[in-house]
Amino acid sequence: MAATVKYDDVEVGQEIPAADYPVRRVDLVMYAGASGDFNPIHWNERFAKTVGLPDVIAHGMFTMAQGGRFVTDWAGDPAAVVDYGVRFSSMVVVPDDDRGAVITVSGRIEDKLEDKRVVVALTATCDGSRVLSKARAVVQLS
Repeated sequence: MAATVKYDDVEVGQEIPAADYPVRRVDLVMYAGASGDFNPIHWNERFAKTVGLPDVIAHGMFTMAQGGRFVTDWAGDPAAVVDYGVRFSSMVVVPDDDRGAVITVSGRIEDKLEDKRVVVALTATCDGSRVLSKARAVVQLS
């Protein structure tokens, strides 16, 4: 597979339209099973509140994965992402209701590098708060 986005078709400053990623408690339980991170702050409301959290919170790595998913969906090939890093800046609080939470991710082409690579700066928010900061991906385009 190769990236479906062409290097010559992107410019520095170009925006990548936002995508919404719903998060419900069941998603956190499934992620816990896949990752092995069964910390009760990610699934047990009573425990989360006992330790001072407002409610159950999403795993940081789950939140980071939504940013990665955004980039791979845009590029069209998961292998096109050659580097990816973030800092966690806020929690994704996931209420126990039918809606849960929504992580919104958008991107912007920050730089064009040699060898048909681009740097994509990501913005990830939930309920108006930035949940990832310094989120950047280097993507190999075709």
